[in-house]
This record gives sequence, C-alpha cells and structure tokens, in this order.
Amino acid sequence: MNTSASAGSSRSTTKKYHTFHGVRGWNKMWAAEIDEPRKPSLIWLGTYPTAEMAAAAYDVASLALKGSDAVLNFPELARSYRLSESPEPALIKSAAAEAADLMKFMDDILDMSTPTKDIAEGMIVSPSQHQTTDESSSGNLRL
Repeated sequence: MNTSASAGSSRSTTKKYHTFHGVRGWNKMWAAEIDEPRKPSLIWLGTYPTAEMAAAAYDVASLALKGSDAVLNFPELARSYRLSESPEPALIKSAAAEAADLMKFMDDILDMSTPTKDIAEGMIVSPSQHQTTDESSSGNLRL
C-alpha cells in the first residue's frame, strides 16, 4: 500500500495508511479478502469502516483456512475469535464479520471516557483474574 500521498492527490499527507495482511483501502472503507488454498479464487470477506476491523476479519479466515500456518495481523487475539466449523466460504464470511464486530467493540471501549472505560474493562476481566481477586479478599474461592 502507499505510505504517502502523491502531490496531485486529494488525500492529505497526514492520512494514516495501514499495512495489514489481506486488507486494502476501498472506496473510503477497508476491504478484506483471502486466497482460497489450492484454488485460483478469493473469498471476499467484506468492507469495514476501519482497517483493524478488516484485519480481524482476515485473521479469522486465515485461521479457518490455514490453521497453525496462518499469518495473523493480531496473533494476540487468536484465542478470542470464534472460528468457522468448516472451510465453507459462507461460514468463513460469517465468522469474519463476527471478528470485525468484536474489534469494533474493543475500539469502542478504548474510545470511552476514562470512568466508563474503567467500568467496561472491569466487566470483561478474565475469570482467572476474578478468581485471584476473590481469593485474596476473602480467603475462599468464590465461583
């Protein structure tokens, strides 16, 4: 992808361009697509308002099609994705859209005001963190 705007371009030179696997700018949106293994075709995963959402969609499709050989944009999120149960393109697209929605949800949390953000982050703490807090405060394990 381009990293700077050309002199004749109407785009601002301060515009941030992203380089994610399987993502490209498309009509003021971000498109995600992936090659089908051993086929000359692509699976169109959709267009999204942010590059990060498109990248998450690509990650889920890549995991569904390539498994442990997948190259991911966000490897730290791999365990949070719901994967397609089969390599069927329609199921992959559905799982990809769900991953993009998850990314939007996470972005929305990060954009919240600090008090609201603190409350929201407290609600999505992993069970092991809740368990540790409960054990240290009461001496008993609460489920």
